[in-house]
Amino acid sequence: MAHTRVPDRSLAPTASFIALLCASALIAACGGSRQASKPDAEAPAAATPTVTTAPIGNAAAPVAIAPPTMADTKPRDYAGIHNVVAFHDGYYSGSVPEGAQGFETLRAMGIRTIISVDGAAPDVENAQRLGMRYIHLPIGYSGFDEERRLQLTRATRDAMALGPVYIHCHHGKHRSAGAAATVTATLGWSTPEAGVERMKVSGTSPSYKGLYACALDATVLSAAKIDAVPADFPSVAPTPTFVKAMVDIDEIDTHLKYIEKAGWITPADHPDLVPAAEAGRMADLLRQLVSSEYTQRQPPDFASIMQRNSDEAKALEDMFITSARGTRDPAALAAKSAQLKLIVQSCKDCHVKYRD
Repeated sequence: MAHTRVPDRSLAPTASFIALLCASALIAACGGSRQASKPDAEAPAAATPTVTTAPIGNAAAPVAIAPPTMADTKPRDYAGIHNVVAFHDGYYSGSVPEGAQGFETLRAMGIRTIISVDGAAPDVENAQRLGMRYIHLPIGYSGFDEERRLQLTRATRDAMALGPVYIHCHHGKHRSAGAAATVTATLGWSTPEAGVERMKVSGTSPSYKGLYACALDATVLSAAKIDAVPADFPSVAPTPTFVKAMVDIDEIDTHLKYIEKAGWITPADHPDLVPAAEAGRMADLLRQLVSSEYTQRQPPDFASIMQRNSDEAKALEDMFITSARGTRDPAALAAKSAQLKLIVQSCKDCHVKYRD
């Protein structure tokens, strides 16, 4: 069973970083496949908290904002948060909050706890300012393991006892939706099939088979099983060192070359490689590195190259998400190859200036 890799947070430079910087085209793995557990006889009761507009902490009571409902057939957008979908009464999936406005919106929706499954460090300060707790449990585009399922389940169940919960990734379409569907099925709040339907409302790409598998394989767990999970969840999980990130990026670059050689589908001799997931992992890691302390300490041109790498990786991921499944259109395949070359070239540009 593969496990989600939770990276080390310090982004301190080392001598080996420069040697490794060009070694890749980008990214590190966030997640792994999850094994489903056997069902337990006792299922915890579903929580149904009511949205409140009471003051939180020392902050004044906000003007209430109506949250999404289970009857919605498409996501809702609000000021500072997007792609918001209800997976249970008081349990919502969506995008990362954008600045103070996003957190104000969450508070007005009655949110008491925010769970991030994104790789980037969450904005804990803005959340705490409005009396909301952050829990950071990153997952990957390929899915997540049993340990992470248990952690997400306990974190959600305990938080829901205090009030509504908002779970997010970056865009709120894929990872947070997959996590929310898995948790609701694990807690017995919905069936796996119903959770998958909510994922489709969120816009989760069919290319992320691992996320759908996590939801479909989820079985109800007893309260005793969930209680056995340690509840000391971090507000900010460790993120990767720059050197470790570049080593991982080199590995993903190799994976993408295998995929390209197979015609931009899963290679027969590497059945664990999902093209969209590999591209997504690349984009996610680069986005983290762009905003890292190490990058911010470098000359502006270094940050510019890293941003270009990130944009190019995101463009490759988008090609998989927006293209028809199983398409063999030669032009589409050539476009993916051309995009991968752009990523590699950005790496070489950095090599020339900062390693040679």
